[in-house]
Amino acid sequence: METEVNVLALVKGEEKFIFLFDDENRDETLRQLARFAANPDLEFSWYDAAMLSRKIRETVIVESDEAYASEEFDSISMDDFV
Repeated sequence: METEVNVLALVKGEEKFIFLFDDENRDETLRQLARFAANPDLEFSWYDAAMLSRKIRETVIVESDEAYASEEFDSISMDDFV
């Protein structure tokens, strides 16, 4: 099966932050956002980390969400459209 890679970027002044992640390394990417926010040498704030974390969580579908969506569509019949 082919792995989907997500790209998330932030440009702040002269600094560019580009994150590549898939489902398997999503948690590590979230931890890296916190490390960057805690680093006083970077122009990466806790607000930036929070906003990018939200984007990561919106991008990656959790397996339980997929199961719920599958069950929801399985319960649809042609009678629902009449």
